[in-house]
Amino acid sequence: MPSFPPVQSVQRAFALLAELNKQRVATVADLHARTGLPKPTIVRLLETLIAEGYVASDKRLGGYQVTSQVTTLASGFHGAPMVIEAARPWAIDLTRRLKWPVSVALLVKDAVAVRFSTIPDSPVSPFHATINMRLSLISRGLGRAYLAWCPREERELLVRMLETSTDPEDHPPDLQAVVRQLVRTVRARGYAERDPATEPTSSSTVAIPIMADGRVLATFGLTYFRSAVPRAKLAEQVVRPLKDAGARIEEAIAAMKTR
Repeated sequence: MPSFPPVQSVQRAFALLAELNKQRVATVADLHARTGLPKPTIVRLLETLIAEGYVASDKRLGGYQVTSQVTTLASGFHGAPMVIEAARPWAIDLTRRLKWPVSVALLVKDAVAVRFSTIPDSPVSPFHATINMRLSLISRGLGRAYLAWCPREERELLVRMLETSTDPEDHPPDLQAVVRQLVRTVRARGYAERDPATEPTSSSTVAIPIMADGRVLATFGLTYFRSAVPRAKLAEQVVRPLKDAGARIEEAIAAMKTR
């Protein structure tokens, strides 16, 4: 809940700007019909937005339109915050239903790092905290999901970077062969898992990619105790609900892009 009531003039300005952004040119009458705001209010808001450089009055076309300055409002909004915003409600819902913690990880150089986690919402988390934890592309479920589904050219670049990594988890014998086998196995299975030999061995993570336009925006994973989920039940109890949530996240991202 907000600490103070919302400022109505700000709400109205954003509503007006959002409506203008949908139209090539809009008149005061158009904006009144679409927003329900009083015409005198619309005129005052338009004059303010013009003064700030976000709107221009086009007398030749007989209306108002947004200027290129509106793009500055999105200069800090890119793939990372978009995917976190889209994934947050589905991750929380998944943990509420299954109890296990869910994480969203983003690529950082030659690894992935957890940028959102529902550990605080999980009563049975194997970890106390994972935010900003570096996870290997070779041994960790969230990392493997990225490596397996990213475009081939990107994967080749990442492998070259891994060859110079100082993390022991990034250096299995014959890295190139391990990556080829990892990609085949993970894609055939439809999800990635943490290497069973990687600590902590009492738990595991199942992860999938969050895709958009043919690239991996993030990876989405659920961590559970091996003793609590029989292998025969993994697909039903973990993989299927994780994939369902992943599909909803991709739909949410697609919807965000069309706003």
